[in-house]
Amino acid sequence: MAEADPTRLAARIAERPRDRIDTGPRFSESDAIRLNRMFRGRDTLEMLRSVMGDGLVGEVATVSSFGAESIVLLHLIAQVDASIPVLFLETGKHFPETLTYRDAVVQQLGLTGLRNLTPDAGMVAARDETGLRWSYDPDGCCEIRKVLPLASALSGFDATITGRKAFQSSTRANLPRFEVDTSDAQGRLKINPLIDWSGEDIQAYFEEHNLPRHPLVEAGYPSIGCAPCTSKVAPGEDPRSGRWKGWEKTECGIHSPTDDDDLPPGYEPAF
Repeated sequence: MAEADPTRLAARIAERPRDRIDTGPRFSESDAIRLNRMFRGRDTLEMLRSVMGDGLVGEVATVSSFGAESIVLLHLIAQVDASIPVLFLETGKHFPETLTYRDAVVQQLGLTGLRNLTPDAGMVAARDETGLRWSYDPDGCCEIRKVLPLASALSGFDATITGRKAFQSSTRANLPRFEVDTSDAQGRLKINPLIDWSGEDIQAYFEEHNLPRHPLVEAGYPSIGCAPCTSKVAPGEDPRSGRWKGWEKTECGIHSPTDDDDLPPGYEPAF
């Protein structure tokens, strides 16, 4: 089968109307298949230069938790375009160390597009008045503080870049580099540049570029989310086994389907 023509694909995306009333999909599953074929075996940085620098997939943002390994992807992205929108979900439940680390990484890499997404204050007051929803309904807490703010903020973007990696958990083991976001009716593209990187690859990149570590990693937290739902991980355990320990939950929900009907009328996050 013939390889996809990146110039034609970029032109097709550029021709699409930017108005949200357009109900046509930005990307289809066949687009994702073509992109995966196009960049099969290609270097990660080379791929990022094509999808970001050459406008291959339209308007792009990256979502970052500023967690244990986030700086690797951000360092790669900064080499292509340090002004890319970097979306951080400021849930109000983060470790203080994460917020300090976020600010240090942004400064070191020269990232100018940081956007702190906060949950709707009225929704928090109505659905999590005590701030303890995480203790009995972690899915509901994540929905209020992560899923809905991000869904609203992403409405103007054609594609998002994530830091997911196959080795992190069994739920991520078979993800491709390019996939269509099933939570978005308009077919937003989701890009996973590090999906085929191993844990050894990540650590080698840290050392090669002398990147600062999240201060909680040495304390036994290889995967870092909100403080109430993040536990230490024993050596040899799944790196994400410390997330929502004691619950069947394995993802916060931002990588899972969410209906647009879940968004309150006129909902807009503060950032």
